[in-house]
Amino acid sequence: MAKVLSGAGLRGQVAGKTALSTVGKSGSGLTYRGYDVKDLANHCEFEEVAYLILKGKLPNASELAQYKTKLKSLRGLPAGVKTVLETIPADAHPMDVLRTGCSILGNIETEQDFTEQQEATDRMLACFPSIICYWYRFTHDGVRIDVETDDDSIGAHFLHMLHGEKPNALHEKVMHVSLILYAEHEFNASTFTARVCASTLSDIHSCITGAIGSLRGPLHGGANEAAMAMIEKFTSPEHAEEEMMGMLARKEKIMGFGHAVYSESDPRNEIIKGWSEKLAADVGDTVLYPVSVRCEEVMWREKKLFCNADFFHASAYNFMGIPTPLFTPIFVMSRLTGWAAHVMEQRADNRIIRPSAEYTGEELRTVPPIGERD
Repeated sequence: MAKVLSGAGLRGQVAGKTALSTVGKSGSGLTYRGYDVKDLANHCEFEEVAYLILKGKLPNASELAQYKTKLKSLRGLPAGVKTVLETIPADAHPMDVLRTGCSILGNIETEQDFTEQQEATDRMLACFPSIICYWYRFTHDGVRIDVETDDDSIGAHFLHMLHGEKPNALHEKVMHVSLILYAEHEFNASTFTARVCASTLSDIHSCITGAIGSLRGPLHGGANEAAMAMIEKFTSPEHAEEEMMGMLARKEKIMGFGHAVYSESDPRNEIIKGWSEKLAADVGDTVLYPVSVRCEEVMWREKKLFCNADFFHASAYNFMGIPTPLFTPIFVMSRLTGWAAHVMEQRADNRIIRPSAEYTGEELRTVPPIGERD
């Protein structure tokens, strides 16, 4: 008889096999195809890590140059996609925009068979930043931007379209680090969504669209937005501590802390926290970063809860002038690599994912005549 995990959300249960990443199982806490995420973040560009996750090896210099050239050539958007994006209202959630953009792209550039999965993935990797920035600039600034920039990286491409000018070297570097940290994370909710969809032999755009829907929720990808909404209200570290103590006393949920798998720390937090500090110094911040540090201290002191990857991402993105509603779409631009790699892995050794449920309803009964019903 299958083990019943009532209310546990399958937490801690093995639901399949993967060669893509380890979470909380190694000395570092997180690896991609055997490489420590800290090592990758310190020495690689995001495109190198995308290549690693999707193709199974780190590229050499020639392979990386060819891959980046290919991605640059795929940044443009079909007219049909632009038309749809222009009809989405400005107050729509950007995650809904990306979900719709992925879906319409799948209608226009439909994956015909699984031999096209790598090409379809590269296309989405290249144009997801174009989709979100085209919609944002059209609906918020009233301009139709050129999405085919000559920027060398996906992160720089995103910032260039968003701000209308090339980013500086620091901002481009932080985008590389951020995208690397978010790229893959084993069987999280959105990845499992993608794998369940893939197990039915659905097309890759459907798999990714479903994953975007799962990531949209505040208990998954939306935590960095929720963290920003909180910390921007605090005027000083002292104010932050006072307010957080009140939130804890009222048993309010505080986003950006703790993790479903990590028990002592999130290895991604240390990395992005360091870059947030560098960005704070670069922009002359004297409030937001110290507030964030105090929040971290209070949560550890009071609840023994550590910051996860999302918390210091909030201040880092803010220092780069990124609007809060666009925080989670950046997560999508990165995690697409992990989602697609999991789809490919599922397809390579597939069996439909169909778990059982524990029934908690009424016992078997007969249907009474309509006149005898309460």
